[in-house]
Formats: sequence, structure tokens, C-alpha cells
Amino acid sequence: MPGYRTRQLVVRLGGHDFRIRALSDLQQFADPLGIADRLGISSAQWSLFGQVWPSGRVLAEAMCSFEVTGKRILEIGCGLGLSSLVLQRRKADITASDQHPLAQSFLARNARLNQLPELAYCDLNWAVPDHTLGRFDLMIGSDILYERRHIEQLADLLKRHAQACAEIVFTDPGRGNSAPFTRALAEQGYSVTEVRSRFNESDLPPFRGRLLSYRR
Repeated sequence: MPGYRTRQLVVRLGGHDFRIRALSDLQQFADPLGIADRLGISSAQWSLFGQVWPSGRVLAEAMCSFEVTGKRILEIGCGLGLSSLVLQRRKADITASDQHPLAQSFLARNARLNQLPELAYCDLNWAVPDHTLGRFDLMIGSDILYERRHIEQLADLLKRHAQACAEIVFTDPGRGNSAPFTRALAEQGYSVTEVRSRFNESDLPPFRGRLLSYRR
């Protein structure tokens, strides 16, 4: 893979080992065609998609036992696709999405590393309606409440693509944006269940991290 270095990790989830190709560190950057720059992804943000973050592990662990039978599922901001891989292994109807120009290729490689079929993928810009994507019964994401300016875009995306009785499951490491997001979803008829979660071994109760489940 020219322009940056990678490493292979083993992440154990739900009693299974998942092999994940990730960027070797947060200093990796390669955007020779300027694609990321045109999308507004800065050099400081470029490598974030390519890491296994604690919030991603918490979401993936939740997806190991979540009821998914008969549900069409969308992962928003999939990054390396850990939760999507868990769901693909469970033979769920999962579509992964992201906007990073390398997310799809890393997702495909990680599926091959785990001997899984190629996953459905959508290059999804939250601010631009995609009328071909359709609606979903379950929508998931990890640490996507990253910036307050994205809350309105994300709420609008969910409004466009959520079924009437949809479930939304997000993990948030405690960035302070979950409360305004919950208020935005309340206007769409959702109620929230919040579970405080340990996101790493150094976390002490009361934990800042949250597993947020929205239903209507």
C-alpha cells in the first residue's frame, strides 16, 4: 500500500478473533490525488478512520448479540468496519458507509482477512441526500458525534433513511455532544436508553463513555 504503513491486529469479539488491517499509527498520511482535501478531510484527520478505537470495540461487541434477524442495517462512518464485519459474520443484511477515500478498500481487505464475503458499501456524504440508499431498520455508528456542527447533518440523515420503527445505536466516548443529539432525535419521536460503558481499562466509574440506543 504506497504512501503509508499498515499493521495487522487481532481483535477478539463475541468469542471470535477478527483480523484487522489498520494504519500503523496516527502519523500516516497519503492523499496524492487530493481527494481527501476536496472532501474537507485534513491531514490531521486523515488517519483517524484507520484505527481501532475503544468506541468501535464497544459497538462491535454490542453487535455480537444484538437482534438483527430480518433487519436492514446501516453502519455510519464505518472506518475499518469492525462492527460491519461482526454483522457480516452473523449473516446480517449490513451496508457499511463512510466518506474517507480509503474506507472501502480497507473494509474489503478486512473482509478477505476474515474469509467473509465482500460487504455492501456506500460512499455517504451526510450533507448530500442519496435517494438510492433507501431506508433501514437499524442504524449504528461509533464516535460519530465528533463535532457539534455535524449533529444537524446526522439527524437529517437519520430522518431520510430510518424506517418508521427504526432503532439507532451509537457509542460516544463522552465528547459532550450526545445531549443535543438526543434532543434532535426527540423531535423525530425517539426515546433514548443510555448505558454508561467502560471504553478502556483505565476507565473508572462513573464512566464517561455511553452506549446510546434510540427507539420510536
